[in-house]
Amino acid sequence: MRLHEYQAKDVFADAGIPTPGSEVASTVDDVVSIAERLGYPVAVKAQVHVGGRGKAGGIKLAEDSDEAREAAEDILGMDLKGYTVEKVLVEEAVDFTNELYVGVTMDRGEGKPVAMVSTKGGVNIEEVAEEDPDAIAREHIDPAFGMHPYQARKVVYDAGVDKAVARDVASILTTLYDLWASKDAADAEINPLMVTSDDEVVAADAVLNIDEDALFRHPDLAEMEDEAAGDELEAKANEYGFDYVRLDGNVGIIGNGAGLVMTTLDLVDHYGGKPANFLDIGGGAKAERVANALDMVFSDENVDSVVFNIFGGITRGDEVAKGINEALEQFDEIPKRVVVRLAGTNAAEGREILNDELVTVEETLEGAVQRAVEYAEEDQ
Repeated sequence: MRLHEYQAKDVFADAGIPTPGSEVASTVDDVVSIAERLGYPVAVKAQVHVGGRGKAGGIKLAEDSDEAREAAEDILGMDLKGYTVEKVLVEEAVDFTNELYVGVTMDRGEGKPVAMVSTKGGVNIEEVAEEDPDAIAREHIDPAFGMHPYQARKVVYDAGVDKAVARDVASILTTLYDLWASKDAADAEINPLMVTSDDEVVAADAVLNIDEDALFRHPDLAEMEDEAAGDELEAKANEYGFDYVRLDGNVGIIGNGAGLVMTTLDLVDHYGGKPANFLDIGGGAKAERVANALDMVFSDENVDSVVFNIFGGITRGDEVAKGINEALEQFDEIPKRVVVRLAGTNAAEGREILNDELVTVEETLEGAVQRAVEYAEEDQ
């Protein structure tokens, strides 16, 4: 479960992490009123679950009431990467001299949580990790003992954080790890953690994603779930009984099994594409279920192509193929190009049945993913 920025900041502030003064608004007049109370300048920030809000026009600075009103009118109701902005966070602007990144997540390769710090904050940290991995200092934590103080100091030192704020950054990182562990979080991040001219550090952004299976232990966070969802497609997925997560890319992904879907996501990334979603339709692939999955993915304006990764087990490949054909025939026009990889029981028979006028059929998953990535690049 992903919390909105304002929700995560409330959790961080309660734990003692410095955050700017802020309030949430859903109308233009509320934005102006809050800005007057906080004092100018303020930042008006869209509360949607997407990255790159600033570049997309979802974050604006306001120096007076006229600019606050204009920012609110521009952001509230806007379509931001497929999400409609219904709420904004009005926040005291931070006069900063530097931007840092601090975060805690699970390193599945090491089987341990990892704390990360970088002096290259305020930008997409995934791009930093890819282009300049040495710019991110990492320290693995033994979950049996938690983060030792020396580990927090070490990773801050390794990142090259200025000595004037190193102690405070280490303290915030320790608190962030404690929150990650105690809240059963998947990710806890601050990007950017701003350094002011007075050598203070302030969390100008906040990310806290919670393991949904652990929400029964956190009724206070569970109460935020409906409010945090805020996405029609994810609500529709709940109705259909799909496991679905919306992402920022343009290659739609459908599979029958979490492992298959995760593998497909990794391959899309490997071949230079960006996944638009995680969609596991579960066991079976009858026409109605396939049609519902396609309807969801086709409804995502960010999607430029779709890859179907289906393994026929108990449900035979020929039955799956019939279901895909019947589902596609329900559409007057196929809005996105669809690539199908079919493997498992009766896979060859299924590939023969698939209507190649409606889909592109590939025998291997690698071939299917590469083709879908190519289609997505062509349609951009």
